Amino acid sequence: MDFKVMDKFIGPNHKPFIIAEMSGNHNQSLERALAIVEAAAKAGAHALKIQTYTADTMTLNLENPEFKIEDSDSLWKGNTLYQLYQQAYTPWEWHKPIFDRARELGMIPFSTPFDETAVDFLEELDVPMYKIASFENNDIPLIKKVASTGKPMIISTGMATVAELDETVRAAREAGCKDLVLLKCTSTYPASPENTNILTIPHMRELFDCQVGLSDHTMGVGVAVASVALGATVIEKHFTLSRADGGVDSAFSMEPDEMKALVVETERAWQALGEVKYGPMEKEKASLKFRRSIYVAQDIKEGELFTRENIKIIRPGYGLPPKYYDLVIGKTAKKDVKKGTPLSWDMLL
Repeated sequence: MDFKVMDKFIGPNHKPFIIAEMSGNHNQSLERALAIVEAAAKAGAHALKIQTYTADTMTLNLENPEFKIEDSDSLWKGNTLYQLYQQAYTPWEWHKPIFDRARELGMIPFSTPFDETAVDFLEELDVPMYKIASFENNDIPLIKKVASTGKPMIISTGMATVAELDETVRAAREAGCKDLVLLKCTSTYPASPENTNILTIPHMRELFDCQVGLSDHTMGVGVAVASVALGATVIEKHFTLSRADGGVDSAFSMEPDEMKALVVETERAWQALGEVKYGPMEKEKASLKFRRSIYVAQDIKEGELFTRENIKIIRPGYGLPPKYYDLVIGKTAKKDVKKGTPLSWDMLL
């Protein structure tokens, strides 16, 4: 199930693959975009993702009600879809300098295409993998186009029913995708933990026989760390230099210190998974001597009885195990025993 992209492996046998999603947080400044790349690399992200579209490849420039964002709790309320994508898009001429800088810094650069022209453009730049956004996971022609490149695909599953995901996965595989990762995703911005349902991760992995990860719009690192315990191999988070700088996605984006914590804590969670194991680990064996055992608590003469006053269950663990305590009480001492001696069978008649 593991696969390799450039110099990095993605899969259960490797630490979680962390993607920093720039999205529109460059605020239409190439200088800021390159600074985001550098900050993501410094924070330890393994990949840097952008989005490849223009307002015209996303929607129509209309003021009709259905083309306006009117949801009262939306970050983008009052904009038309066209206006939003004009603000958020990454100019295509910026892609190469962004990708080049990411590669120089040891990250995997890739993108989310939103139509077939974007795929053709990204192929010219030789991207090593592709991402399909939640809102496009029902665009079967786009899925087939991307899959036909034969490169690994990451698909966000926000809003999709099981039947829709089945159609999407089948289309991708039939068109040539061999390495597939599905990302559990809640398509609200930001998302709340109680609407994230990461218990879906192991179910989805079993259902579609592929790797599963998390596209996470919640704040902080808690949800992402928990997802690793459930088998997530890929974590994607929106990333910015500072939420205070504003921008279309800044409100639910990670800052550099948070991204650094995400990289560290998800790797710790992955390391901690290990295997089902009972009994002392090799590193624990030295601690066995500090368990409890039965010790002589007062000097005892030969022929005296062992009582609750003269023997006790204490640390360290060199005496008989505590489970024999009731059995020993009332037995006769075979010889003199000094206080502080670990009890052993040869002391009993």
